[in-house]
Amino acid sequence: MYVELSTGANHNGPAWICYVSLSKSKRTKYFNGKALKQYSGTHSNHYDFETGEEYWLSGIKKKGTNRHWAGKGKIQVDESAVEEFLEIKELKELDINKYEIVHLNNEVDLKYFTKLENSN
Repeated sequence: MYVELSTGANHNGPAWICYVSLSKSKRTKYFNGKALKQYSGTHSNHYDFETGEEYWLSGIKKKGTNRHWAGKGKIQVDESAVEEFLEIKELKELDINKYEIVHLNNEVDLKYFTKLENSN
């Protein structure tokens, strides 16, 4: 998926290409140690359970138009997703001017997030 921090970023926030884990309802996505809950009535807008920060999530677009047209900055690609991302985009290698390979925390503490959600 494509994940972009929206809060205070004006389309220039940090952005990632990565795998996410889904809750049973598929309304919560787990990403980089965070739980991102989908707002009611939307498909792509989410908020962080812990911080309230807003995120935009979408599928990978083959044309490379994931980031908003007015947005800037490199997109970070989780090392575990590089190979599949290259296949989707039909590329042989990442453009280092647009992308940076990173290591994301893909472990999810479901008990912690369940407790957090149920305490609110």
